[in-house]
Amino acid sequence: MNKAAPTLGPTQGSHGWPFSSRGVRLAILILVTLAAISLLSRLPAWPLLDLKAFDYLSTADGLKVPDDGPVIVAIDEPSLSAVNAQWPWPRHLHAKLIEQLRAAGAKAIGLDIIMAEPSTPENDAAITAAVGSDVVLAGDETLIETPQADQLVRATPLPQLTEAGARTGIASIELGGDGVFRTIPVYEDGFAIALLRAAGDGPTSIPKNAMIQSFGPARSYPTVSYYQALDPKTYLPEGTFKDRVVLVGLSLQNAPEIDKGGADAFATPYTMHTGRLTAGVEIQATIYDNLRQGLSITHTGVLPFIGVVLLAAVLAAATVWKSTGWLTLLATVVAFCAFALLSFAGLRFGHFFVSPLGPTAAFVSVAFGQAAFDYAEERRNKQRITRAFSQYISPDLVKKLSDDPSQLKLGGERRTLSVLFSDVRGFTTIAETMKDDPEKLTGLINRLLTPLSDIVMDHGGTIDKYMGDCIMAFWNAPLDDPEHARHAVQAALAMQIAIGKLNRELEAEAKATGAPMHVLKMGVGINTGECVVGNMGSNRRFDYSCLGDSVNLASRLEGASKNYGVAILLGEETARLVSELYNVVELDQIVVKGRTVPSPVFTIVENATTEHLKLHNRFLVAKYNRTLRPLDAIFDALSTALPSLRLYYSIVQRDCARSPGN
Repeated sequence: MNKAAPTLGPTQGSHGWPFSSRGVRLAILILVTLAAISLLSRLPAWPLLDLKAFDYLSTADGLKVPDDGPVIVAIDEPSLSAVNAQWPWPRHLHAKLIEQLRAAGAKAIGLDIIMAEPSTPENDAAITAAVGSDVVLAGDETLIETPQADQLVRATPLPQLTEAGARTGIASIELGGDGVFRTIPVYEDGFAIALLRAAGDGPTSIPKNAMIQSFGPARSYPTVSYYQALDPKTYLPEGTFKDRVVLVGLSLQNAPEIDKGGADAFATPYTMHTGRLTAGVEIQATIYDNLRQGLSITHTGVLPFIGVVLLAAVLAAATVWKSTGWLTLLATVVAFCAFALLSFAGLRFGHFFVSPLGPTAAFVSVAFGQAAFDYAEERRNKQRITRAFSQYISPDLVKKLSDDPSQLKLGGERRTLSVLFSDVRGFTTIAETMKDDPEKLTGLINRLLTPLSDIVMDHGGTIDKYMGDCIMAFWNAPLDDPEHARHAVQAALAMQIAIGKLNRELEAEAKATGAPMHVLKMGVGINTGECVVGNMGSNRRFDYSCLGDSVNLASRLEGASKNYGVAILLGEETARLVSELYNVVELDQIVVKGRTVPSPVFTIVENATTEHLKLHNRFLVAKYNRTLRPLDAIFDALSTALPSLRLYYSIVQRDCARSPGN
């Protein structure tokens, strides 16, 4: 009865994953990840996530307002109360404000107030007289979309104001898809750029696709109330407006909350921290400083995006090149932090923004994709190990192997094993008597091999193969077993008990049925030594087996056991390893086939005293010296002292009688 070959071995990889090489698999995973992220980045949700990342990073260090930045003159609650007039206020108040600011040393004044329609002649005349080239008046541009057509409506200051020297600046801004202001308007005559030209403070061109660098939440810029600016000598410290750019516009002291909205107030990156909106006039001041100091941030295009995603994917592949595990999770956390830090560094020091979302997604996809492959492969290895060894080793050992497959070294390896061969004596004769009843013969073999196999596995052994009624097993592979010799001997002793139990069952059955009785006797040979163990066979079929001279000797010991009248015959190394646990006695020195050096053989005796063992050793010395005589009293003495060896002594006595000279 032959066992099925275990489905383990180096050739199995070609029948598992579609890619036999881990490197090829990682390369394909990188390409799939790159393609997937490139496609996902085109979905509406992805840019919004990128922008949220920008909001966090651009506000992470709380960049402060430049010391020489604009001053805000706020049309706020105290001013509304002090002026005590319905909005819009009379334009002569704005004319007075311009005169006061100019007198206080302001180098440029921006009114974020649209004066596109005439008011009273007196007020229009007053504001016309007050404006000049140092004043920027707000305009507005709105795209009106209708089913019939799209119409661009532009509102600009009264012609008489621009003829008087006032500059026009479009104060319209563009909000992102999530309603947050982040992008510098691209108007060539924008409000902030016009103010720059009026103040002579820096670049007069607008960078393309530039994102804003915010300087804080609402009211971060120096702010005074409108009524205070109307009389700065009374209400404000001297020099408040000296050589400063001043922006005038609606700015409530209590910034409106985002869910309540507000007049000329908008969400900025800082809104995510405060939940409050920022006044439009303060946004214009932020745009002004971004343009003046070159702080605006460029959002990188498609090619840099693909480049960093590819780089992150390759980095992830290098991280999991050999294996995945808990370090993969740690590496992913480190990579996420590193990508965020690099993105922040590029934003702050290079004034460009590469979102960490893309590279992080690429790293996670490749690292955890490979981890998923490894997990699935590990599960499949466990299943293969379970299938391969569940019939040949104990369930506890199968579980250890499946929990830690690294303990199983596929292919050949040198190990010291204890090898056991067991065989039923005279089974050929028994089989001959049952040749007309194959089912009964098969049933007898199964009744014999089942308990013997269970004993091997219960004692931690590995069943190598069945050869008819013979079992070959070994210990200390595939798992380490420091007590392999002891476990092998224990299994052999248990086998003898099991054979006795089976004989009693067969005897009872024979008496009940009147069938002939077949008494089963089993010989066991055990030897310990260095062997080669591993998967052996062909590419299509192989066994987990062992080879070596020590294996051959174990087989010879089993065959020789009947020549000495004992059930168990041990090799020298096995006997040495178990000598402290059992009464081990040497029986002879034999030369087995294939060897030239005699090998001592041993067996185990029970209930032997020290005196009995000393007597046996004297007997053995006489045997080797050929001084034994058939009628020596030592034969009778030892047969009485060690009854389990009575047959052995009788065989030796018989051989002595046949020897010449006796």
